[in-house]
Amino acid sequence: MPELKTAGLFFITAIAEIVGCYLPYLWLREGKTIWLLVPGALSLAAFAWLLSLHPTAAGRVYAAYGGVYIFTAILWLWAVDGIRPTVWDIVGSSVAILGMAIIMFAPRNV
Repeated sequence: MPELKTAGLFFITAIAEIVGCYLPYLWLREGKTIWLLVPGALSLAAFAWLLSLHPTAAGRVYAAYGGVYIFTAILWLWAVDGIRPTVWDIVGSSVAILGMAIIMFAPRNV
């Protein structure tokens, strides 16, 4: 099940990136403590490290990761922001996931 492992790793990577950006957002926009920058920076460092774990070309990983990021951000919108995704949010994130699958799992001769 390498496909499931790849998708799971992308999902964990997306959570790390979103948390790493969300915590400074809370400080800047919502007046929360500046100490949120510490776990935010650690989360962004984890994000970079997690991206490096994929055994394929960096450009391909970055391109495919974008699809999972979009999907995860829509889940975040619902779970954390409390905003139910629209049909268009779901369609768009589904297209992004399809793009990730094509990029990562298409047969290659290389």
